[in-house]
Amino acid sequence: MKLLFDLPERESKIAAERLKQDRIIYCTPFDLNSEGKLTDGWVAITATRALFMENGSVTHDINIREGTDYKSVSMVGNGILEAKINGEFMILARYTMKHVPRYAYIARILSDLSRDLPVTVKSTSDEGVCPNCNRILPQGTRVCPSCINKAAVARKLLSFIKPYRLVFVAAILMFWLITGLQMLVPYLNRIMIDDYLMPMKKDLKGFLLIIALITLCQLLITALVIIRGRLMTSLGGKLSMDLRATVYTKIQLLSLNFHNKRKTGDLMSRVTGDTDRIKNFFQNQMISTINYLFIFVGTCTLLFMSNWRLALLILVPIPVVATLHRLIWKKIRLMYHGQWKAWDKAYSVLQDILSGIRVVKSFGQEEKEIARFKNASRALADITKRNEKAWNTLFPALNFLMGAGQYLVMFYGSRLVLGRYMQLGELVQFVSYTQMLYGPLNLLTFIPRWFAEAMTSAERIFEIIDEEPDVRDHKNAVRHKIKGHVEFRNVTFGYQSHEPVLRDVNLDVKPGEMIGLVGHSGAGKSTLINLIMRLYDVDEGQILIDGIDIRDIAQQDLRSQIGVVLQETFLFSGTILENIRYSKPDATLEEVIVAAKIANAHDFIIKFPDGYDTKVGENGHTLSGGERQRIAIARAILHNPRILILDEATASLDTEVEQQIQEALGRLTKNRTTFAIAHRLSTLKNADRLVVIEKGKIAEVGSHDELLRKKGIYYRLVMAQRQMTKLKEAEGL
Repeated sequence: MKLLFDLPERESKIAAERLKQDRIIYCTPFDLNSEGKLTDGWVAITATRALFMENGSVTHDINIREGTDYKSVSMVGNGILEAKINGEFMILARYTMKHVPRYAYIARILSDLSRDLPVTVKSTSDEGVCPNCNRILPQGTRVCPSCINKAAVARKLLSFIKPYRLVFVAAILMFWLITGLQMLVPYLNRIMIDDYLMPMKKDLKGFLLIIALITLCQLLITALVIIRGRLMTSLGGKLSMDLRATVYTKIQLLSLNFHNKRKTGDLMSRVTGDTDRIKNFFQNQMISTINYLFIFVGTCTLLFMSNWRLALLILVPIPVVATLHRLIWKKIRLMYHGQWKAWDKAYSVLQDILSGIRVVKSFGQEEKEIARFKNASRALADITKRNEKAWNTLFPALNFLMGAGQYLVMFYGSRLVLGRYMQLGELVQFVSYTQMLYGPLNLLTFIPRWFAEAMTSAERIFEIIDEEPDVRDHKNAVRHKIKGHVEFRNVTFGYQSHEPVLRDVNLDVKPGEMIGLVGHSGAGKSTLINLIMRLYDVDEGQILIDGIDIRDIAQQDLRSQIGVVLQETFLFSGTILENIRYSKPDATLEEVIVAAKIANAHDFIIKFPDGYDTKVGENGHTLSGGERQRIAIARAILHNPRILILDEATASLDTEVEQQIQEALGRLTKNRTTFAIAHRLSTLKNADRLVVIEKGKIAEVGSHDELLRKKGIYYRLVMAQRQMTKLKEAEGL
């Protein structure tokens, strides 16, 4: 978030006079006055002072250390920065919602400065805004469509052809041969007309030779077109595979934060639809363009050699058509940008509905979802229809203009033949070359559409490919065999860094210790385990494993030694064996069976007709919740992790099955550092320590009995849960 702006000249003079030699370290605008009306306001912050200015006047000049409780408070449609200055609450600035994230940082900065703490907030370019043109970026991307370098995109796209350049060169050579043979056919036709048909020359041998040569040319052209087509199909398939693999690989490597901001349908559209459009461009459209370029150059040469006056008549419409192309190019590009966005939305709606089809049917919302998809489809159909109407209006008009020169050639050439200035065969040859020339010229009407589609798709996939993950390995990331000592040092983190979820967390966990994480929903329990797995990097502080900052450990090495069992169990479409083996692909069947037995899953698995080869269906829909959970636990057991994370691992199980799983987990957690979150607090009785998290901070730490005796937050949670259990039992009676 940008927090150091350049002060306007008027405010800069005031700040220089007031602050003297103090260096401004943060400077941001605010845009509302005390009455809620728009204004031109600025705050300039040094290490000791904060100067607030509005319309060229100073409203507040405070010593930061004299203030406490600096807060950015979101209200209805606006926000305020408030603080307690010398014991009195004061509103320092008011601003619209677009500045709320910025002033959340400012409040943190002022709070840290007031307590003489080091300020770690950095000023960077505005997230969501292009640093060049200040336009708002499309959601989930850092690439500005208006500022993107089209030439750079084209170069990146061409780099995908590099491994197949020999095939590409071979295809171009074939185009040369095909073009040469196509140029030869009209010449042979002229000889046949002028030397044999018009003079009525009875030379059967020569006539048959000309016919044979024309036939041979057509056969060679056909054979070369077939070979070229097979080559280009092979090239297109490999290119499409490379593009899909590159985009998909990058999606896998990007951080979880990226996926949280993207719709699944949008990503699927880029992996499939956009890569296919680029493949078609290279395989068909770009090659056709090169082919027609050869024909254009060769035909122009022959036409000017034959009759330069007639040749000039053909080229008369070209400047007009070229000017029109230049005028409509930007409109065409915007048309297809809008169409792809509508396609993404429809794709996302479809994916969302199909993924939640059980919920849809459970609540009888089929009609509602049909209407939602129809609306998305209608929007896509409308913009597609509008684009196609525009295109099918422009294309015939441009095609007509492009062919205007041919009518002039027919008129002028016919007069030359009638005046015996040109032979009929020459005119036929000239008209044949003219028709060959108009193929490339007519192609000009398609090139903007092809290029717009390809560049739009290329921009979209390079948004993904060029994206940098938030969580990255350092150059000198180390391989480390985890022993299990985990330490949190002054950890602060927020999914939006101006809104911390965890604040100043300190926790030291010994190897083999089991920690139960307790707290209300939204307190930060799941966030804490996300940080242990390094799905996100901390904003402040450190997480150390065996004394090493986890940011210095290679991600693959770290996660390969962490086992996870989540509340929402996900199983891949496949067999039970494949799902258990997912955590250790090279595991033997014996190892899988041992893991299943420890998880108490073996008995129900062998009751299926296909045993471990039983297909589980999409997300394991053929299994019960408890069965899916035990398979997930077996998967974690097979992984043999040094650190184990249990996030509501028994939430889906009935009492009898839960008892079996608790026994299995007891064996699994032995000698492993374990972090467990459980809805039923009674399941955490055996934890070595319980950590109670309240509003992002550690509120209590101790064993189950110690915390009960303390009668604090944990005690109240246990009592509330016991009361709820009694009510349920009473209702059951």
